[in-house]
Amino acid sequence: MRAAAIAAGEARELVWLLEHPPLYTAGTSANPADLIAPERFEVHQTGRGGQYTYHGPGQRVGYAMLDLRKRGRDVSAFVRGLEQWIIDALATFDVSAERRCGRVGVWVVHDTGEEEKIAAIGVRLKKWVSFHGISINVDPDLSHFGGIVPCGIQEHGVASLVSLGRDVTMSDTDAALKASFEAIFAPTHTP
Repeated sequence: MRAAAIAAGEARELVWLLEHPPLYTAGTSANPADLIAPERFEVHQTGRGGQYTYHGPGQRVGYAMLDLRKRGRDVSAFVRGLEQWIIDALATFDVSAERRCGRVGVWVVHDTGEEEKIAAIGVRLKKWVSFHGISINVDPDLSHFGGIVPCGIQEHGVASLVSLGRDVTMSDTDAALKASFEAIFAPTHTP
C-alpha cells in the first residue's frame, strides 16, 4: 500500500485525481438511516472519517497521500488545508466558496442566502500519512445524492460548478487543483 511505503520512507507522497463510477461510500461515522436507497448504487464501507457520500462521473475525487510528520502532525490544520486547497481552486472559476463551523467540507452561498455543499472531505491517517481525501462536484448528476443524506446534513443541498453556471471541465479543475495545491502544501512533481 502506498501510504505504508510513504510512512516507511520508501515512496514519495502522491495525489491521485480520478472519477469513480456511480457509488455511495460510508465513512466511519455513517448512520445507517442516512442510506435512503441502498439498491440504487453499490455501497462501499470505507475507513475514512465522515458519513455517507456519493462519488460518480462528473465529480473530481482526489486521494491525497501526504506525510503529516512533515506538516506539524496536526489533523485539524490538515483538514483546513484541504478545505483551503478546494476554496482556492474554485476561486479560479470565480466561485466564492467557504468553510462552515461544525461542517467539514466546502460551501457556496447563493444570493438568497441558501447554502449548498460543493465539495466533501473525508480522511484517514495511518502512521501520520493521510489517505482518502476530497471530492469536488464539477458536473455530476446531482439527483444521485438523493439516495443518501450527504454527510448526514439534511438541511442543505448540493451544488456543482455547472449548476452555478460555470463552464468548467475536469482538465480545468485539475489545473486549478494543481496550482492551489502547490501554494498550500508543496510543489508537485508529475511522474
